[in-house]
Amino acid sequence: MNDCLFCKIIAGEIPSKKIYEDDTVFVFEDIAPTAPIHYLCIPKQHISKLNEVNESNSGVIAHIYEVIAKLAKDLDLKDGFRVVSNCGEQAGQSVFHIHFHLLAGRPFQWPAG
Repeated sequence: MNDCLFCKIIAGEIPSKKIYEDDTVFVFEDIAPTAPIHYLCIPKQHISKLNEVNESNSGVIAHIYEVIAKLAKDLDLKDGFRVVSNCGEQAGQSVFHIHFHLLAGRPFQWPAG
Protein backbone atom coordinates (compact mmCIF):
# COMPACT_ATOMS: atom_id res chain seq x y z
CA MET A 1 0.00 0.00 0.00
CA ASN A 2 1.61 3.22 -1.18
CA ASP A 3 0.21 5.46 1.56
CA CYS A 4 0.53 3.06 4.51
CA LEU A 5 2.83 4.35 7.26
CA PHE A 6 3.85 0.86 8.38
CA CYS A 7 4.48 -0.35 4.82
CA LYS A 8 6.83 2.62 4.43
CA ILE A 9 8.60 1.73 7.68
CA ILE A 10 9.05 -1.87 6.50
CA ALA A 11 10.42 -0.60 3.16
CA GLY A 12 12.91 1.63 4.99
CA GLU A 13 11.34 4.82 3.61
CA ILE A 14 10.60 6.02 7.14
CA PRO A 15 13.20 5.43 9.86
CA SER A 16 12.44 3.27 12.87
CA LYS A 17 14.34 1.63 15.69
CA LYS A 18 14.17 -1.98 14.58
CA ILE A 19 14.08 -4.63 17.29
CA TYR A 20 13.51 -7.73 15.17
CA GLU A 21 12.94 -8.70 11.56
CA ASP A 22 12.43 -11.89 9.59
CA ASP A 23 10.77 -12.71 6.26
CA THR A 24 7.28 -12.25 7.72
CA VAL A 25 7.44 -9.88 10.70
CA PHE A 26 8.95 -6.49 11.52
CA VAL A 27 9.19 -5.27 15.14
CA PHE A 28 10.16 -1.74 16.12
CA GLU A 29 9.93 0.67 19.04
CA ASP A 30 6.76 2.76 19.31
CA ILE A 31 7.53 6.47 18.90
CA ALA A 32 5.07 7.36 21.69
CA PRO A 33 5.63 4.60 24.26
CA THR A 34 3.15 4.05 27.08
CA ALA A 35 5.40 1.58 28.92
CA PRO A 36 9.16 1.14 29.38
CA ILE A 37 8.99 -1.58 26.71
CA HIS A 38 6.57 -0.68 23.92
CA TYR A 39 7.18 -2.41 20.62
CA LEU A 40 4.97 -2.65 17.55
CA CYS A 41 4.89 -6.08 15.94
CA ILE A 42 3.64 -5.92 12.36
CA PRO A 43 3.35 -8.33 9.46
CA LYS A 44 5.23 -7.42 6.31
CA GLN A 45 2.10 -8.46 4.41
CA HIS A 46 -0.40 -5.60 4.47
CA ILE A 47 -3.49 -6.64 6.41
CA SER A 48 -5.56 -3.61 7.37
CA LYS A 49 -7.20 -4.87 10.55
CA LEU A 50 -8.12 -7.93 12.58
CA ASN A 51 -11.41 -8.55 10.83
CA GLU A 52 -9.43 -9.18 7.62
CA VAL A 53 -7.67 -12.23 9.09
CA ASN A 54 -8.70 -15.38 7.23
CA GLU A 55 -7.46 -18.85 6.28
CA SER A 56 -4.99 -17.47 3.75
CA ASN A 57 -3.22 -15.08 6.17
CA SER A 58 -3.81 -16.50 9.66
CA GLY A 59 -0.40 -18.18 9.61
CA VAL A 60 1.17 -14.71 9.55
CA ILE A 61 -0.69 -13.79 12.73
CA ALA A 62 0.33 -17.04 14.41
CA HIS A 63 3.95 -16.29 13.51
CA ILE A 64 3.67 -12.81 15.04
CA TYR A 65 2.68 -14.44 18.35
CA GLU A 66 5.63 -16.82 18.05
CA VAL A 67 7.91 -13.80 17.62
CA ILE A 68 6.29 -12.07 20.61
CA ALA A 69 6.93 -15.18 22.73
CA LYS A 70 10.57 -15.23 21.58
CA LEU A 71 11.03 -11.54 22.38
CA ALA A 72 9.41 -11.99 25.80
CA LYS A 73 11.85 -14.80 26.55
CA ASP A 74 14.85 -12.87 25.19
CA LEU A 75 13.85 -9.81 27.23
CA ASP A 76 13.24 -11.95 30.34
CA LEU A 77 9.70 -10.65 30.77
CA LYS A 78 8.95 -13.25 33.43
CA ASP A 79 6.92 -10.71 35.44
CA GLY A 80 4.47 -10.40 32.57
CA PHE A 81 3.64 -8.41 29.49
CA ARG A 82 0.60 -7.26 27.55
CA VAL A 83 -0.25 -7.62 23.86
CA VAL A 84 -2.85 -5.22 22.45
CA SER A 85 -4.38 -4.90 19.01
CA ASN A 86 -7.07 -2.35 18.22
CA CYS A 87 -9.52 -3.04 15.40
CA GLY A 88 -11.20 -0.03 13.84
CA GLU A 89 -11.32 3.67 14.67
CA GLN A 90 -13.76 3.29 17.55
CA ALA A 91 -11.35 0.85 19.22
CA GLY A 92 -8.45 3.28 18.80
CA GLN A 93 -6.78 1.95 15.63
CA SER A 94 -4.99 4.88 14.02
CA VAL A 95 -2.80 3.07 11.47
CA PHE A 96 -4.72 0.68 9.25
CA HIS A 97 -2.04 -2.00 8.99
CA ILE A 98 -2.66 -4.69 11.58
CA HIS A 99 -0.24 -4.36 14.49
CA PHE A 100 0.26 -5.70 17.95
CA HIS A 101 1.60 -3.59 20.81
CA LEU A 102 3.99 -5.51 23.06
CA LEU A 103 3.98 -3.69 26.39
CA ALA A 104 6.03 -4.47 29.49
CA GLY A 105 8.09 -3.01 32.30
CA ARG A 106 5.33 -1.63 34.50
CA PRO A 107 2.15 -2.88 36.20
CA PHE A 108 -1.01 -2.79 34.11
CA GLN A 109 -4.65 -2.60 35.15
CA TRP A 110 -7.75 -3.94 33.45
CA PRO A 111 -9.74 -2.74 31.60
CA ALA A 112 -7.66 0.42 31.25
CA GLY A 113 -4.13 1.45 32.11
